[in-house]
Amino acid sequence: MYKDNEKSAENRKKTFTLLGADMHPYQSDTPGIFGGYRPSKLYGRLDCPSALRAIAKGGYVKHRVFFADEQTAISAGFRPCAVCMPEKYARWKKKKR
Repeated sequence: MYKDNEKSAENRKKTFTLLGADMHPYQSDTPGIFGGYRPSKLYGRLDCPSALRAIAKGGYVKHRVFFADEQTAISAGFRPCAVCMPEKYARWKKKKR
């Protein structure tokens, strides 16, 4: 009986939906380390105060995406968040001019 429960737990292993550089979602065994907001095409840390405030107000969630790493977010055309990644945002903004 114990082995059956163990196998069931393996079969229910949690998967995470991440966004790839091609803007297509894919399933991953590991969670993303960056969150993004699709309409504004910005990405930031999962603990970003701005994102957490928006989520607490009931917004943002249905357009939220996740990335395995920063390079994937950049390759997908997302920019750094000005709130939680101000140095990277400043560098990005400077390059945009």
